[in-house]
Amino acid sequence: MDKKDIYEHLANIYLDASSKRKKKDKRLLKFSKPVFVISIFLIFSISSIIFNNFHKNKPLNSETALFISTETAKINFNFNPAKKEVYSINLNKLDMDKFKTLGFSLKTKNYGDSINLRIEFTNSFKEKSEIYIKEISHKWHDYKVNFADFKKITDWSKMSNLSFTVEEWNAKEDYGVVYIDNIRFLR
Repeated sequence: MDKKDIYEHLANIYLDASSKRKKKDKRLLKFSKPVFVISIFLIFSISSIIFNNFHKNKPLNSETALFISTETAKINFNFNPAKKEVYSINLNKLDMDKFKTLGFSLKTKNYGDSINLRIEFTNSFKEKSEIYIKEISHKWHDYKVNFADFKKITDWSKMSNLSFTVEEWNAKEDYGVVYIDNIRFLR
């Protein structure tokens, strides 16, 4: 046997051994993927069972809401020519019997503003009722008002209008801005 034959013999042994090793590695991968997936599934299942049992008697903090406005509304008031500024939403005879609360967020533009805001509902039977939100600040604040506070509305099945009004006698300054956001009806 010469050197060339020895090299070919060693190359055949090496190549044959490396191809067998690759086959073993592929079989190991085929087996390890399902084991990995099953173990991840079991970990998530067990952790959800533990979480649910731990929080079983605690209700989730969630609301069912109908959002009326998706953009921030702005009441830009200047009382030199006018006596009030209104942001109004047409409810188009919306049936609100299943809802119990009006939710919204308010803030003023300036730090020193002292503004009271009138909120008024009107139904299709021309019943009107209003409440006032007092001393709105320059930071966002979330408000929730029960429909029961609107005492003059007897029928919530065909609501026609919701309005937010800044009146001259309820504002410290003659001009300013009130922002209204996240207007929604809650069950």
